[in-house]
Amino acid sequence: MFILASASPRRRALLRQIGASFVSITPAVDEVNDGERPRDAVICNALMKARKVAEEYPDHAVLGADTAVVLNGIAFGKPKDAAEARHMLSSLEGRQHTVLTGIAWVVNGREYTDAAETTVRFAPMTKAEIDAYVATGEPMGKAGAYAIQGRAAIYIEELHGSFSNVVGLPLHAVAALARTAGVTMEDGDESA
Repeated sequence: MFILASASPRRRALLRQIGASFVSITPAVDEVNDGERPRDAVICNALMKARKVAEEYPDHAVLGADTAVVLNGIAFGKPKDAAEARHMLSSLEGRQHTVLTGIAWVVNGREYTDAAETTVRFAPMTKAEIDAYVATGEPMGKAGAYAIQGRAAIYIEELHGSFSNVVGLPLHAVAALARTAGVTMEDGDESA
């Protein structure tokens, strides 16, 4: 059993989907937002989360993750309010962007990191469509203000890369890095 350093229900659902045995603990960390190097920022944030939990539970393997939506080199995190969600969606609609997720395993004091990248093309959206989507509340708490596995799916024209990455956790990359770190993501139920 390992520890997921995240409160994200989407990450927990993805890990349950593959039969991983884990508990979830939310770390208290201040994330960095490096607008010039979004890939470095998501890896740094994932590692900070994993390190924070590993300090308290040094005998467990800990997985951290951080996701950002990047358009023209500018990283969009989670919107602070509905106005920011509308701004993000207005920027993304009709354009192609990248979803980056940094992942980090901390195991017995050793650190293993990687990042996954997926390209997504959003369909054009009218102001009324954006307003209606924001009114559902779904964009809140989601990087880039949308959930590809939710109502926003009708606006996704094209995707290149890992679908689970866009949801919030690139499962193939997580499993490959777990093998490198010597972590077994064994079958079982989540107990927290």
